[in-house]
Amino acid sequence: TTFEAFKMSKFARNTFTFYSLSTFLNSLKFPSDLDELKELADMLKLYKRDHHGYVVLLFCSAYLYKQSFAIPGSSFLNMLAGAIFGPWEGLLLACLLTTTGSTFCYLLSSAFGKQYVVQFFPDKVALLQRKVEENRSSLFFFLLFLRFFPMTPNWFLNITCPVLSVPMPIFFSSVFIGLIPYNFICVRTGSILSQISSLDDIFSWGTLAQLLAIALMALLPGALIKRYSKGHLKVDDLDDCHGDKRQETSHKNETHREHKRR
Repeated sequence: TTFEAFKMSKFARNTFTFYSLSTFLNSLKFPSDLDELKELADMLKLYKRDHHGYVVLLFCSAYLYKQSFAIPGSSFLNMLAGAIFGPWEGLLLACLLTTTGSTFCYLLSSAFGKQYVVQFFPDKVALLQRKVEENRSSLFFFLLFLRFFPMTPNWFLNITCPVLSVPMPIFFSSVFIGLIPYNFICVRTGSILSQISSLDDIFSWGTLAQLLAIALMALLPGALIKRYSKGHLKVDDLDDCHGDKRQETSHKNETHREHKRR
């Protein structure tokens, strides 16, 4: 079909572009476990000393490639951002790239994929459509709830929001704000892992304080939005979307196994 041909050609062009950028560094690939993550981070940090702009371009290209085509693995890239660029520059990059990549995915779905989303996920789209209409007056907070408590995968929200007639500004802001806690946790974790060289480093006061900050950042926004949802949002029956979450987890595990076999 026209949609499939366009998407495959765009996917091929982006794949070739990313491959062309990556060929300047030997043995460069997406990390699939923590050992590969640390090895790649050490190599890129060393290269970044003299080629900061190139490393930023390479990282942004890889991140947008994954996000735009809903490829699993953003958690490893977020940790890689923290390991390479530090906690604050890494967090800024992760938030901007997550939002931009999700927006590209939204636009692709809006322009070419609406009928395919409905065709392949009719029950889940119908459920979300009903919930969106029930929460139309608090749509921004409903989308924040879905990002904080991912009862349905982020990639599925990205491709479904155009079908649900979610306005672009609300989608954009809900992605940017709603994924800050997740991005913060991953980036901080990557930053800490890159600094740890022994067990003594794990139990230092500085590391323990950072771990406490991660725990608070993970719990506080979720607790606030959950409290708000009890009186303002209708979120019953969303557990039915857990099937998609299990499917995404299975897809991620299979991707990791494939990377290791290579």
